[in-house]
Amino acid sequence: MANRPISPHLQIWKWGPHMAVSILHRITGQGMAFVGLPVLLWWLGALASGADAYGTFQAVAGHPLGMVVLVGLSWAFFTHLCSGLRHLVLDMGANYELGNNKIGSMVSMIGGILLTVVFWAFILLR
Repeated sequence: MANRPISPHLQIWKWGPHMAVSILHRITGQGMAFVGLPVLLWWLGALASGADAYGTFQAVAGHPLGMVVLVGLSWAFFTHLCSGLRHLVLDMGANYELGNNKIGSMVSMIGGILLTVVFWAFILLR
């Protein structure tokens, strides 16, 4: 067997915010696809089906478990959005320095949480 170099993996690289944001970006995208799409289609179907179907959707969405799902989906959306903006900046060739990359990663994660809080505060307090 040939003596081939081994690609560096988690044993070599230290965990950092940039790795966490990358993983969160993938997880939130999958979460929106597998949870958000059915919820969106159910909402649209209930909206098109009439008052009774929409009342059922509202009852389920207003239940505490339904609210957890909706808050989770909005967090996934805003986290994915902030991470996507971070990747856009990286694609333009900026923020590749380690310090700036870590700061951008932290801003991305905190921004997703803050945008979710502001979004739900706006919805619940109006």
